[in-house]
Amino acid sequence: MPEQRVTVSITEGVADVRLARPEKRNALDPAMFAGLVRTGEELAHEPGLRAVVLSGEGPDFCAGLDFGSFQAMRDGQRLSATADLAPTDGPAQASGQRAAHVWTALPVPMIAAVTGNALGGGLQIALGADIRIVAPDAVLAVLEIRWGLIPDMTGTQVLVELVGRERAKELTFTGRRLSGTEAVELGLASRVDPDPRTAALALAREIAGVNPDAVRAAKRLLESSGRIPLRDQLAAEQKEIGALIGSPNQREAVAAGFEKRAPVFG
Repeated sequence: MPEQRVTVSITEGVADVRLARPEKRNALDPAMFAGLVRTGEELAHEPGLRAVVLSGEGPDFCAGLDFGSFQAMRDGQRLSATADLAPTDGPAQASGQRAAHVWTALPVPMIAAVTGNALGGGLQIALGADIRIVAPDAVLAVLEIRWGLIPDMTGTQVLVELVGRERAKELTFTGRRLSGTEAVELGLASRVDPDPRTAALALAREIAGVNPDAVRAAKRLLESSGRIPLRDQLAAEQKEIGALIGSPNQREAVAAGFEKRAPVFG
């Protein structure tokens, strides 16, 4: 990865992905944007992948844009646009959008483990996850307004879906900082844990132990829910269940259940 901004290790189908710029609180610069996008795109094609955990090295998840980016903005420059990335035909086009959406677009579940600061762009990266486990004393904020900006890394879409339009407006207009505990209360995160990374890896391993075909189908359906017409969503349900019933991994799930043993999926 560029300048090792992002590291990856894969064990038994679970990818442990870490932002690796702890001396800068894992702040986002062009190399970090590129590292996140490339890592996500590569994992999307990783054989045997079952789940992904994203966390930050050091005390912080990600403190948002680095100071160099803010300084460049005073001169009208947008450093994120200089990230070394190939064009994409996906819905997210800008580098920052891609760095968040690449995790949503993964075919397998992604869990963000949030400690310390998840501010501005750092929060939006976490919002790309399917599940967020946060430390109770983590600090989360839609901080862009404090820098005279708006969330532009898919946050305006995801925030509304998670906390509702009114709450999303309040958080965006004020930049108010939330503890991990309050983030869970508002629906911005799934649950608190004093050791989010360990908890996230344990959850990822649990997910990795069930039918991977069913997990991928469930993610596809849950991502499209509310975004396509109801008739199309219900038709998609029937298509997915039709493909699962009687498939090798589904038969193995049933056999393992009756035989009271761990399943072995292909």
